[in-house]
Amino acid sequence: MEIEVKFKVEGDVLKRIESIAEFLKEVREEDYYFNHPCRDFRESDEALRIRKSDGVFLTYKGPKVDAETKTREEIEVEIDEFEKAFKMLERLGFKFVAKVSKVRRIYALNDVKVTVDRVEGLGEFVEIELESEELEEGKKRIFEIAKALGLKNPIRESYLELLSKKH
Repeated sequence: MEIEVKFKVEGDVLKRIESIAEFLKEVREEDYYFNHPCRDFRESDEALRIRKSDGVFLTYKGPKVDAETKTREEIEVEIDEFEKAFKMLERLGFKFVAKVSKVRRIYALNDVKVTVDRVEGLGEFVEIELESEELEEGKKRIFEIAKALGLKNPIRESYLELLSKKH
């Protein structure tokens, strides 16, 4: 399970991140979201996307499992060909609904990933995430890191949801 919390960038949080976490890389990510032909993913709180970054990935995200975080089941597979995957989903009846573009700086803090995202049309955000089946312990660790970084007011909406609200 992916346990994740997102915050709007405020103050000198970027300096604090760089002082405690190891910078790994910067990537440009383009996420292409699809809706199911028989149910509305906005209503079921699911997501299906193809991501182009330093590879191509097909990702399913299940509904959020708690009221405090963006924690959800995530199933991701690396694929070879973006265009063919896009076309296959369309042929199966999935509808392309939106593209989310961002530049992501990725940091590591032991087994926790901290990212700083500059999202086109939204601004800058920090995401703190880890993979774990221990939800409460994972949330505790993530919120401790957020507190150490001075981050407040977690955001549960995905970038897709935030962009949809804006438009």
